Amino acid sequence: MNKFLFLLIPFFSFAQKATKVDFIECNASVVPHFETKTIDGTVVYKFQLLSEMDSIRIDAKNMYFSDVAINGTPVNYKNNKKEIILFEGYKKGANEVSFTYKAMPKQTLYFIGVGKGHQIWTQGQGKYTSNWLPSFDDVNEKVIFNMNVTYENDFKVISNGILESKNYNQQDGTTSYQFNMKNPMASYLVMLAIGNFDHAATKSKSGIPLEMYYQPKDSEKFDYTYKDSNTIFDFLEKEIGVKYPWKIYRQIPVEDFLYAGMENTTSTIFAQDFVVDESGFNDRNYINVNAHELAHQWFGDLVTAKTGKHHWLQEGFATYYALLAERKIFGDDYFYYMMYKNSLLLRKEAKTDTIPILNEKASSYSFYQKGAWALFVISEAIGEKNFKKAIKNYLKKYQFKNVETADFLSEIAAVSDFDIIRFQKEWLEDYHFPTEQANDLLKKNESFRTLIEIQAQKNKPFADKEDFFIEIMKSNVFYALKKEIINQIQEVPFIEKETLLRLAMRTNDIEIRQSVAETITTIPDSFLSDYESLLDDKSYDTKEIAFSNLYKNFPDNRSKYLELAKNWIGKNDKGLRILFLSYYLEFYSANTDTSQYSQYYFELLEYTSPKYESSIRQNAFENALYLEPKNLKALKNLVNATTHPKWQLVKYARDTIRILLKKEGFRVLFTSILPEVPDSEKIQLQRLLEEK
Repeated sequence: MNKFLFLLIPFFSFAQKATKVDFIECNASVVPHFETKTIDGTVVYKFQLLSEMDSIRIDAKNMYFSDVAINGTPVNYKNNKKEIILFEGYKKGANEVSFTYKAMPKQTLYFIGVGKGHQIWTQGQGKYTSNWLPSFDDVNEKVIFNMNVTYENDFKVISNGILESKNYNQQDGTTSYQFNMKNPMASYLVMLAIGNFDHAATKSKSGIPLEMYYQPKDSEKFDYTYKDSNTIFDFLEKEIGVKYPWKIYRQIPVEDFLYAGMENTTSTIFAQDFVVDESGFNDRNYINVNAHELAHQWFGDLVTAKTGKHHWLQEGFATYYALLAERKIFGDDYFYYMMYKNSLLLRKEAKTDTIPILNEKASSYSFYQKGAWALFVISEAIGEKNFKKAIKNYLKKYQFKNVETADFLSEIAAVSDFDIIRFQKEWLEDYHFPTEQANDLLKKNESFRTLIEIQAQKNKPFADKEDFFIEIMKSNVFYALKKEIINQIQEVPFIEKETLLRLAMRTNDIEIRQSVAETITTIPDSFLSDYESLLDDKSYDTKEIAFSNLYKNFPDNRSKYLELAKNWIGKNDKGLRILFLSYYLEFYSANTDTSQYSQYYFELLEYTSPKYESSIRQNAFENALYLEPKNLKALKNLVNATTHPKWQLVKYARDTIRILLKKEGFRVLFTSILPEVPDSEKIQLQRLLEEK
């Protein structure tokens, strides 16, 4: 998958099994409160009691309840802060339970940002929706969820299903959004996203409404963010062979999302980092994540694994179909190269990871990449036609239900004489990666065979392989092969490989030129103008690499390079802007123009504040604290970061404070800050101060 992708680690609850009671429909009216980071509302569940039960349980973490009634009559109940437990008032057959509730979620529902730029969003998989909505941690309890959400008029609200109505309340300045689903789903797929969003709407070839959201400030990035979205949707519908199973599909980018994306039914949430312009698209694009989360609408949302042991039926399928979508867009060579890279990863992991796919404790690499490889093996063995027939039968037979691996493999056996027993032992129950079998499949691709030929040159003297490499560099082969050559000759003296490098630069391929930028760290004068041309490439990563190398190699040109970079911003993490600010402030630290220095340092300092995403803040912290380590505002913002939802920023902030506390004067500074920070931050800082 895309190199940026944060893999979703699966966790499944083994709550009460719905053998005696079946929850059918949920009608919830909820009101989130940003200032207090709480949510409250009313919930009505319709359920069927199939046989007598002593108690009925609904998962609800740390919630408060009132007005609990069954079939319209108030009833007693128990609240153990994990569940609301019902034990009276219900009868065999149809029932209805209603209640009001209030929650202050510690996870799953997140309140991000400050002021009018704030956002509220959910992440249910691995976190449990029962932290913010009384629901079911057991994925086998599927319910039709209808959500009414009320929030301030200035914000857009998105949930699952069709938006049936919007009602404005002029008295309190709020709007109520009514979203309805037609079919059931697991609770972890219930979602909310609230923020300052616009959206564009289109339709698939099959007539499904497609809504693509963005913040108004990102309107110029829309085309590259959602590049090929319609192509991906139409391709997957055709490739899977089953029409998209829901009535609408939305995609919403949110800030500081915990992962790359999440396949909430009808409404995928994905990370703001994938909102890109043309240059950003060349560095990190949304296409793989886009296809992966869309594939989950069939594999995970429509048909859901019964337990974590069978999680590959969701992640392996989504990973495989995303690669097929990329094959459609980028071609066969790209597909085989990505399968090859994944095979290398899996071979490496198998040296230390001895847990096979069919184990709920398997790694994400097993569920995702090895799962995709397993499907590729089946498809190649039984043929594309039979594979598609089996997939179609599988989805039709188990739609809106839960499955195990045996259910899928039985559909493969029904259309072919494929040895599912041997396959399960080799690919699903053995932790080793079947390298020989994988390589045999990869060798069907000519580019892969050429790659192996290039790799075979590794230990030969450069003179013995130069002509071969020049021939490859002049040809139209897949770019990864040319990158392999550049990386292989990294230690060869420049004067010997100069001809090859100039050919590489003239390909005008961003990936190949970036490899040159990375491998040439000492830049000869004769290559300066060529290397400087990298600063004009449509890649923020290339610009950053080239700028840093030029700045270090040519001290006399530093002011020229700073002038060139003064308006750069870069990706979502503002990497180029922060790079410029840091180099400028270091270069001009003794300059008499203190007003410009102060302006730039203030800007750098602002990027450490809660107004900005964690990727921006962490980058800014490293540079701001390097330049002025005892700046109180920077230290306060660092303490604030210890309470952030993203664990990566929290860990960075805590570790940085620990390091600073060991240095002279910092304990006094942090102690002076203690009375000035909010209680949640005070608790975290106090713990760090008390550590031995």
